[in-house]
Amino acid sequence: MSSAPDIIVLAARVHTLSPGAAPVTAVAVKDGLISAVGDAADARAWRGPGTEVVDLGDATLAPGLTDGHSHPVLGLEMATGVDLSAVRDLDGLHAALAGAERVDGWVVGWGLDHNVFAGRPVHRQHLEAALGPDTPAFVRLYDGHSALVSGAALRIAGLDGPREFAQRALVVCDTDGAPTGHLIEHAAMDLVVAVMPRRPLAERRETLLALLSGMAATGLTGAHVMDAGGDVLELLRGVEDGHELPLRLRLAPWCMPGTDKEGLEELVALQREAGRNWLVGGVKFFMDGTVEGGTAWLEHPDCHGQSRDSFWLDPEAYTAAVHRLHAAGVRTATHAIGDAGVRHVLDTVEALGADGRMRHRVEHIETLPYDQAVRFRQTGVIASMQPTHSAYTRADHTDQWSLRLGRERAERAWICRTLRDSGAVLALGSDWPIAHFDARGILAYAQLRRHAGADTPPVAPDQALTPLMALEGYTTHAALAAGEPDTTGRIAPGLRADLTAFTLDPLTTEPDELAETAVPLTMSHGKVTHRTS
Repeated sequence: MSSAPDIIVLAARVHTLSPGAAPVTAVAVKDGLISAVGDAADARAWRGPGTEVVDLGDATLAPGLTDGHSHPVLGLEMATGVDLSAVRDLDGLHAALAGAERVDGWVVGWGLDHNVFAGRPVHRQHLEAALGPDTPAFVRLYDGHSALVSGAALRIAGLDGPREFAQRALVVCDTDGAPTGHLIEHAAMDLVVAVMPRRPLAERRETLLALLSGMAATGLTGAHVMDAGGDVLELLRGVEDGHELPLRLRLAPWCMPGTDKEGLEELVALQREAGRNWLVGGVKFFMDGTVEGGTAWLEHPDCHGQSRDSFWLDPEAYTAAVHRLHAAGVRTATHAIGDAGVRHVLDTVEALGADGRMRHRVEHIETLPYDQAVRFRQTGVIASMQPTHSAYTRADHTDQWSLRLGRERAERAWICRTLRDSGAVLALGSDWPIAHFDARGILAYAQLRRHAGADTPPVAPDQALTPLMALEGYTTHAALAAGEPDTTGRIAPGLRADLTAFTLDPLTTEPDELAETAVPLTMSHGKVTHRTS
């Protein structure tokens, strides 16, 4: 080595995930990159007078974990107010709301499960029963694509009837044309969000830094951030004015229906924006919405006759936008939950022709037949999935997601193993705040098809991943999804020094135990972002 490393990390086991690599127990880091790998004897030879040595003892070192789909900045707004994720029925909802703190007179909540309504209409009366008619309230449902607001909130926003949107969004109204309080998709929700109280920028900077530090403590070294709207870039710059970001963030701003040629060029120009540990790298689309909200795009309607249409009023406009961005060298990631939505994305990419340098992505993929699954390998499209999303469903198909789809489609839920066995690249993530960001729990869930430690029956257990497949979803396959296989995702000289240590070995430990294992060290881009001793 030409100069001594800044840090040497020693561990009993190092999973480099580099095919054919010899076993190693020592990793050297210099200027943010891995400068060498070897054993304890090599480490003694590398060491210089200023080298810090971190001896992890019997721990296991792996490539740094990257959450393949997260919203750490937008999520600060989404996960505001009272956490309703533990509510299981309407009585529980009323109790949680009655005790909720008011901010500037508003009651705000998030994470409410559709199953709470047990098939009843999602109606403002359920809020007003707890809060009365004069309290403005805004409650996000768990899917992040819908909300329930009170009559007072509707009045403040000036919403007294249906609206038309450039995207497939809906202000749900009763037979008299009066809003029920159920708002479906972003454009509808934004009408109320625009009049709600918002925290100051300085407070949001502090909250973001604390959130990212909490993520680093669970082993995350990076995240693919599927948004970049509003003042997100200003917020990140503000954090980096005085701190190092604990995670490396790769942001994808949204391209929504109605985006014209000028808007597309602005998205291309945004790809030049970057900070010390973040960058804009890609564009996020929506091909559909959610099954529970009736806005997924299915080949055949759901049991309510809904989920028949694309989020884009003209799906060919989506195709044209993807092709324009592809020509400009911009990767795309498309939210597509229903089988028709996924098919349209695959058709769009297939029409581009073979181009190994530019791999586009599909996010979520909740229900899909085998004949479409095999097309991911054929087209080179990357699958990005969040295993813990299936926890909102039940193995016996009595949940609202399954009831809407019917048994045949519900039985092909989150087909992670089918995609891997067919040769697809599969990046894994949380979609925080839709599900918890702790990667240990998600690595376990991907193998168990249920939460670790739970006695609930697994959802489609035949779709369970092997321990290696799960770890690859957060490392090597996440790097492929970002177009960075030669930069990160493995432990090898010249790659970015993103490292995660586990007390227990993620490849041999029972998944129920893995979810609880300690993380003694996390390093992002050569910086120690979490350490227990």
